Amino acid sequence: MKSRTHAKFQALLVVFLWATSWVLIKIGLNEIPPIIFAGLRYFLAFIVLLVALLLGDSKKEIRSLPAKMWWQLILLGLLFYGVTQGAIFAALAFLPAITVNLLWSFSSGIIAIMGFAWLSEKPTLFQWCGIGLAVAGACIYFFPVMIPYSQILGVMIAIVGILANALSAIMGRSINRPGTYPALIVTIISMGSGSIALLATSLFVEGIPTISLNNWLIILWLAIVNTAFAFTLWNHTLRTLTAIESSIINGTMMIWIPLFAVLFLGESISAKEIFGLIAVGLGTLIVQLQRFPPKKKASI
Repeated sequence: MKSRTHAKFQALLVVFLWATSWVLIKIGLNEIPPIIFAGLRYFLAFIVLLVALLLGDSKKEIRSLPAKMWWQLILLGLLFYGVTQGAIFAALAFLPAITVNLLWSFSSGIIAIMGFAWLSEKPTLFQWCGIGLAVAGACIYFFPVMIPYSQILGVMIAIVGILANALSAIMGRSINRPGTYPALIVTIISMGSGSIALLATSLFVEGIPTISLNNWLIILWLAIVNTAFAFTLWNHTLRTLTAIESSIINGTMMIWIPLFAVLFLGESISAKEIFGLIAVGLGTLIVQLQRFPPKKKASI
């Protein structure tokens, strides 16, 4: 019981750190172009995790990876880090953090639908209700639909990122479901390929920017603490917590991000929008919970 309590607090710390990333990204985007910002964050995190791998025992398993798996992990990295994370940074350059957070919550519903089509993981009736509740919440949040012209590009980028996130989640689940390869190896190879692609693209599209010391500190914090450390701690909590407990804790980001956006970014939110966010959050939670089968009762 004591170890489970510790694991819950550790998981809450990780989600708290991930939520603060959105605030730090919005601050850094005032100076740093979005693609190179994302590339630097994940490339530096990749270096940190690579050092951890080389100092551990898992490095032996990299040599035994078949060529087909290498290509699958590289493709996963291009989708999840190259497109998805790049899209988050780019979308935050055009949209309020609250709006991007709400749009990204639709990933769960899209993943459930794609899982049904490609992994034969049929959504339950309760899960379909969760998807419907999330859609209704978004309609409440955006009604009446009045997206400023300056934000249309941001919405389009977010949609691309959401679809890429769903595809990468399905692909990642397909790779990890057999449990053949350690999560650290999967993460390092995919993160390395995606971050290198982001950096290469940014140098071609955005050039080499001038970055102040304060923003270098933000990049280093995001890479070392909010990515490398948080990822490692999250995986540590998964040894103790159930999938349902982890899903519920991860869902608290829907609360943290709007709160931080209002407190630290000066964004505003109305009562109607709060109600819509709550509906989206509940719908997303329902979708997440219904991914996991209920525990069987022990026989007496």
